[in-house]
Amino acid sequence: MTVEQLLSPPVAERRPTEITTHGHTRVDNYYWLREKENPEVIAYLEAENAYTAAMLKETEALQKTIYEEMVGRIQETDQSVPVRVDDYFYYTRTEEGKQYPIYCRKHGSLEAPEEILLDLNALAEGHDYLRLGIFRVSPDHRLLAYSLDTTGAERYLISFKRLDDGELLPDQIANTSYSGEWAADNATFFYTTKDAAMRDFQVWRHRLGSDTSADEKVYEDLDERFFVGLNKSKDRRYLFATSESKETSEQHFLPADQPGGDFTLFSPRVEGVRYHAEYRDGTFFIVTNDEAPNFRIMTAPAHATARANWDELLAHREKVNIDDIDVFARHLVVYERENGLRTLRIVDLQSGDYHYVEFPEPVYTYASDVNPEFDSDRLRFTYTSMTTPNSVFDYNMSTRERELLKEQPVLGGFNREDYVTKRIFATAEDGTQIPISLVYRKDSFHGEPVRCLLYGYGSYGFSMDPSFDSNRISLLDRGFIYAIAHIRGGQEMGRYWYDQGKFLNKRNTFTDFIACARHLIAEGYTAPDRLAIMGGSAGGLLMGAVLNMAPELFRAAVAAVPFVDVVTTMLDETIPLTVPEFEEWGNPKERDYYEYILSYSPYDNVKEQEYPHLLITAGLNDPRVQYWEPAKWTALLRRRNRGDNLLLLKTEMGAGHAGPSGRYEFLKERALYYAFLLHALEQ
Repeated sequence: MTVEQLLSPPVAERRPTEITTHGHTRVDNYYWLREKENPEVIAYLEAENAYTAAMLKETEALQKTIYEEMVGRIQETDQSVPVRVDDYFYYTRTEEGKQYPIYCRKHGSLEAPEEILLDLNALAEGHDYLRLGIFRVSPDHRLLAYSLDTTGAERYLISFKRLDDGELLPDQIANTSYSGEWAADNATFFYTTKDAAMRDFQVWRHRLGSDTSADEKVYEDLDERFFVGLNKSKDRRYLFATSESKETSEQHFLPADQPGGDFTLFSPRVEGVRYHAEYRDGTFFIVTNDEAPNFRIMTAPAHATARANWDELLAHREKVNIDDIDVFARHLVVYERENGLRTLRIVDLQSGDYHYVEFPEPVYTYASDVNPEFDSDRLRFTYTSMTTPNSVFDYNMSTRERELLKEQPVLGGFNREDYVTKRIFATAEDGTQIPISLVYRKDSFHGEPVRCLLYGYGSYGFSMDPSFDSNRISLLDRGFIYAIAHIRGGQEMGRYWYDQGKFLNKRNTFTDFIACARHLIAEGYTAPDRLAIMGGSAGGLLMGAVLNMAPELFRAAVAAVPFVDVVTTMLDETIPLTVPEFEEWGNPKERDYYEYILSYSPYDNVKEQEYPHLLITAGLNDPRVQYWEPAKWTALLRRRNRGDNLLLLKTEMGAGHAGPSGRYEFLKERALYYAFLLHALEQ
């Protein structure tokens, strides 16, 4: 079966679109694929899906086997570690065969009867897609505010539920975003809304029982670079409305017991300065990059929060990045990052003494877990490595004792001693040492090249930490090495690492990844005919760029919802989320940025050359990477590819950026990726 037999109408029949910028004209033969309401576009996407299904038909048995392996490793009926809030214990649980978690609690003790607060499985009936946004129980534990997205478009509907009898209140609020908080009166709820460009830009106040048309707008940020979010201090004294771009931030605050009051500016924004504050006992603790690229910690009295009143508590350090803080009644927790690994600093706020939590493995990561109790000496965190499943610990910050509350079960005969994880370094074009985290079975690699999957992201300062993934075992047990390239554009090595992979330094992200691939080959871990790569969203941009630059290094690639049409998208401010992205990629309306972005934009640099086997995915309702980017890229690759390797596009017709929402549907998607890679590496 040929492409031409399945893809109708032929894309080559369309009239090309010319786009002229700074006197330079680009010809886009596939611009018409933006016409989402055009039946021909939908027919084209469905034809691509049919072609992908036909080309992968012989992998269906393998997909089923891998899917069953993945399901076989998870404890389908399971429960999270309960979190105590006042006199209640909150937790989620899953049931075998059900796609979504069930939110529950018990009152007084863990032996008390269970109360089901929200069953997402019941709410998903009649919908192909479901995502939970807000889940906020009122301070008196009598009401629940929650929000749902049923299309993948990331516009949520807030509902309110009485927890004593399960009845829904008539109040419903549409077109909301991810953040919302209760005031202390248990009757006032603050929430954020989106503008036409999908930017969270307003904070509203809703009083239960009133018509939503009477809701009051209490804060608005008209700067199109900024997103607004809500949170509450751990002691529940203050509500914060934080407005931030990728380079600058500003906070407003409101006493939670004054729900009708106005938010007060914490400190005026200064271009390029980021800060956020937490509260304890009359003092705000502030994390800021002001004169501190890797951030430092300041304090300010509650009655005088402007920048002039800040005093330094923890100075900037060149080799240590501060990711965040947590403020308890007697302790300050500082989440740090040094030499590419996360570290955990505990400060006694009474004595000023501090210590670091010790971790048992040389390559690991951790994440702060839910810590809602202010007056507590216990810190809950989740520890993991590429061979250690997620493990929830309670750590006593005073005695330094830790208690393992739960290690995520991995069924199917998993034994961590069968695997090894390590960190190696590749040398980038400019001499920079790039960390690579590896995991593989001890009995599968003996110095001879084997199959390898190299994963990368490298944008927005997001760090790809070396964590456990039971799904990955399906590759490891088939002799794969799994590698993570900690390339610049992330923040694994501090803010400098991020700055060296954005704006006019963005090409470092791609050349770093290529250097990692070359290093794995040179050191005998793998070979070009055995090396596959994978990345999604901005990681899909990475895939597109490196495939244009060095296709000979790779046998296969998965590019999930890839951001590949960078120039056209960044020139079009009508597309959701474009303007805020100027502080990541630069504004191509400026000639220097235009020429630089044009030099790497995957869609604009597709060459007449042989490309590896390639699986590309898209989401029809995706507001972050519009479906037409991967669709256009696929079409252009079809025209210019000089090889006969697989070139496949799979569009989720009822989902968005995150793909399918149910846990089993997610596993089916991952099984498809792995089956494709296994099949491609055998060709």
